Amino acid sequence: MLTPQQKSIVTATVPLLETGGEALTTHFYRIMLDEHPEVRPLFNQAHQASGDQPRALANGVLMYAKNIDRLEALGDLAGQIVNKHVALQVLPEHYPIVGACLLRAIREVLGAEIATDEVIAAWAAAYGQLADILIGAEKQAYDERADAPGGWRGARPFVVVRREVESEEINSFYLAPADGGAILDFKPGQYIGLRLVVDGNEIRRNYSLSAAPNGQTYRISVKRETGGLASNHLHDEVGEGSTVELFPPAGAFTLEPGERPLVLISGGVGITPTLAMLEAALKTSRAVHFIHCARTRGAHAFRHAIDALAHKHPQLARFYCYDEVSEGAPAADAPHAVGRLDAQKLAQWLPATRDVDAYFLGPKPFMQQVKSALRALGVPDRQARYEFFGPASALE
Repeated sequence: MLTPQQKSIVTATVPLLETGGEALTTHFYRIMLDEHPEVRPLFNQAHQASGDQPRALANGVLMYAKNIDRLEALGDLAGQIVNKHVALQVLPEHYPIVGACLLRAIREVLGAEIATDEVIAAWAAAYGQLADILIGAEKQAYDERADAPGGWRGARPFVVVRREVESEEINSFYLAPADGGAILDFKPGQYIGLRLVVDGNEIRRNYSLSAAPNGQTYRISVKRETGGLASNHLHDEVGEGSTVELFPPAGAFTLEPGERPLVLISGGVGITPTLAMLEAALKTSRAVHFIHCARTRGAHAFRHAIDALAHKHPQLARFYCYDEVSEGAPAADAPHAVGRLDAQKLAQWLPATRDVDAYFLGPKPFMQQVKSALRALGVPDRQARYEFFGPASALE
């Protein structure tokens, strides 16, 4: 257990983390990935290259240090981390590796004069406390998924029973259990962990479940990313009849029941979890406003499916916004607006009441713009839920 003195030492390092946390975590990842190949499958190399992963860890460490005396103030962050870890199957034996590399990085980046033995001991105790919390929460999640109907633990083989092209960039994969058994139910908005072997190397990724639960198959819809190891492998090598391994569904960004009008806002591949949310909401009498932004018509996935749902369900209003429209494009392919999604466009497309439940996700700049626009239009923060497409965890 952390002593009061150790808590004071951890809190005192907050200014150092605020100014140099990313350099520290970048060094931490370099040490760990170079010296511990057994944990490499848990990490997304694209997030390493972009700096997203070090930034996510630096933010998490900073928030933990700031709230060492009131961990409840971390709010949704701890839940997001647990869900990401469960989807990737982070296990108790991974934590000592992370802890040892983190302490070594603190000493090497800050120097022995600042990172004294006393400071290292305080951070060791702080990391041990956090690891115990996460390991306990993750064990509970693993047990619940293993014990639930259709549930399992670890990797389970699934067969690609169907594959569909959704846009110029996105393909859907329909996955059924190879053993023919039942599958675990999930909440709309959740994702699933995927284990692949690419060029002899294991990699793991999380993909949103893009269709509502049906008890027989899972659907993931994957965008081909430039340089994306997993996405390019799936697009180029995984066809109908192929076998992949899945970990049980996880994720805290889920559709909650309610009476207020539902607003679903997505950008790019951020549309994928909103599809399962939309299907679930349309089974009720709830009014739904579905707003999607894409670069072009060719990049817009699932348009025909959404249009068909709108014709079938009068409570669904849908609006599309493209960055640009090609010259000579058919009128039927025209969006409702061109340019960036801003408060003016949202004001036209939101319900007359601002008493709504809004869910939105997509690239970070898009998310920031949507969040600002919703605030400007008077949608309370407590009724706006969002999730960034990117790492929320040190181990993602």
